[in-house]
Amino acid sequence: MKTIAFYNLKGGVGKTATAVNLAWHAARWKHSTLLWDLDPQAATAFYLGVEGQKSYRAGNLVQGRQSLDRLRIRTQWPGLDVIPADQSLRNLDVKLVESGSPRQALRRLLGPLEKDYSLVMLDCPPTLSPVAESIFGAADYLVVPVIPTHLSIRALEQVREWLEHKKLGRITVLPFFNMVDRRRLLHVEMLVKPPKAMKGGLKTWIPYSTHVERMGEHRAPVGEYAPHTPAGRAFRALWFELAERIGL
Repeated sequence: MKTIAFYNLKGGVGKTATAVNLAWHAARWKHSTLLWDLDPQAATAFYLGVEGQKSYRAGNLVQGRQSLDRLRIRTQWPGLDVIPADQSLRNLDVKLVESGSPRQALRRLLGPLEKDYSLVMLDCPPTLSPVAESIFGAADYLVVPVIPTHLSIRALEQVREWLEHKKLGRITVLPFFNMVDRRRLLHVEMLVKPPKAMKGGLKTWIPYSTHVERMGEHRAPVGEYAPHTPAGRAFRALWFELAERIGL
């Protein structure tokens, strides 16, 4: 089982849209996939049309009184299951610290699901905290959507520095450009000459697109309702590149 975290310290960069679209592609290509939404905003379940079907307490999960196995929901797409977010995840930092081993907590919770999935994806909140440390302890790969702006690049640099500081070098960081608007000179300049922080990242980039914004209207990934649009083709290409990089 491979675990991929979709993460950026900066909010509003398209983490959830990326996670949902790539999870859909993974399932479509016959990889049994679980998408766990760790962001209390709960956008993943909304996009996939399964919000409100399950509730839980973050503390009960960390303390072993609830298991992830009972929180899984099958989506309408074969091979794609989701664990929705819960408002109690706002307190997850506190519960992880109370557990005494925050770095190992999520890896421990995911362990029993290894027999059921070849791929686990984590949609992560924008934070550097015990939650982030636990995510990085569980994930094999960190996929980082980056808007081609200086603030977004700075956030990526801060993540890399934090990983080094916490001695979490085992995780592979895979940034890629997202929400690219080629009408903007800075976006084009960064595409042509990527900043040093993007080294080792994915080459595929996702354009800024109204079709991505309409995921909430369709309650589905872009590939379901607009597969032949630039965004639909880009997510497909991004999935194939990612799959090759992680050895699927």
